[in-house]
Amino acid sequence: MAFSQEIPPYIYEKNNKGIEIDIISSALAYKGHTLKPLYFPLGRVPIAFSNRQVDAAMGDMGVNLALKGGFYADPAVIYDNVFITLKSRDISIKNPSDLDSLLIASFQGAEIRYPDWLQKVVQEKRFFGVSDQFTQVMLLYLRRYDVVLSDRYIFQYFVDQLKLRENFEAKEVVEYSFSDVEPADYRPIFRDEITRNDFNLGLKKLKESGEFQKIYDRYMNL
Repeated sequence: MAFSQEIPPYIYEKNNKGIEIDIISSALAYKGHTLKPLYFPLGRVPIAFSNRQVDAAMGDMGVNLALKGGFYADPAVIYDNVFITLKSRDISIKNPSDLDSLLIASFQGAEIRYPDWLQKVVQEKRFFGVSDQFTQVMLLYLRRYDVVLSDRYIFQYFVDQLKLRENFEAKEVVEYSFSDVEPADYRPIFRDEITRNDFNLGLKKLKESGEFQKIYDRYMNL
């Protein structure tokens, strides 16, 4: 199954762990399937599925993979994406026009998912899609970019890691919610319909048992 490269606390590539990996692995295991993760830059996840390099993929980055023979499953993990700025910059983001002239660093594929907000930014070459989301934090803190578009938990994770370093001073940031969360954006997709059905059943059982929330809590309370 294709996953993004390292995005703690959702994916720890080195040891095949994290919220996303654990939930999907546990859901598949309910009917006897074994998860074998393969990691790609985020923007290449749907390409890996389209090119038949994998049997499944976590997310489609706005590409309709049903047209490539895929079967969409129920959402497993939902990302809470927000715009993040340094409080000292006194930037306010309420409408797409508020991004005019600003440089945006984001996870890959955001320009496809949020065209109403990012189309002009991309056209004017003010958008930087980066796979390594630690880089986003540094770009913001060093004032190389004005705004970061990230899941709030991912951003905070990397800030917490930086706090462990000597001579690092955390800067106060402001988060701007700009879009309703759409669970369909985070659906796994499988090449085999039976496996998709098995996954959906396993995910349902995982939530009913309380194990789904326990996985979240285990990583959020690190």
